[in-house]
Amino acid sequence: MLNIVPLSVILLLLSTSGHAQTFDSFYKAKKYLTRQIDPYDTTLYCGCEIKKQGKKLIPDPSACGYQPRKPITRSGKPNVRATRIEWEHIVPAWEFGHQLQCWQQGGRKNCRKVSAKFREMEADIHNLAPAIGEINADRSNFRFGILPHTPYQHGACEVKIDFKQRVIEPPYYARKQIAEAYFYMQKTYGLKLSERQQKLFTSWVK
Repeated sequence: MLNIVPLSVILLLLSTSGHAQTFDSFYKAKKYLTRQIDPYDTTLYCGCEIKKQGKKLIPDPSACGYQPRKPITRSGKPNVRATRIEWEHIVPAWEFGHQLQCWQQGGRKNCRKVSAKFREMEADIHNLAPAIGEINADRSNFRFGILPHTPYQHGACEVKIDFKQRVIEPPYYARKQIAEAYFYMQKTYGLKLSERQQKLFTSWVK
């Protein structure tokens, strides 16, 4: 069974030590986290090792068995997001953004412009995790849940996504990290969780 990636352990220690690095933009946060990646770090959903290619991060599917759900895009071009690492918001920006007034007046773009709180939330490294770009895209802003009858669609990657229900089931080894990110955002920024979410994430933490 795969362990939670070392990077997540570092971020957890930072969040409880009072010495967490803070940023005022998502771009700066991503740049910082990219520098922190070491050879033992793996992606959140597939457990793929992460390699550095110049300034870029790429997944190594050879050991984890990831296969793109859509290797070719609708335009007939290779799916480049399947070959790169992106920094995923565990609690989607859509989810925490919708709880702010700025989102109702112009969406993410407006929140970035007028809300210091949104910028801080968007750039909080404790809510960011490395994910294969295609998985990040497929997850979108779907809620987490359990999908007993949904098949895997990304090779041996143990993530399930039901596009109709807009639900994603993460691998067992990633659930605690995901739940802790939600509770961190709840405690730090007053993120509102439904009773169903609260119950699910409590069980995942345990």
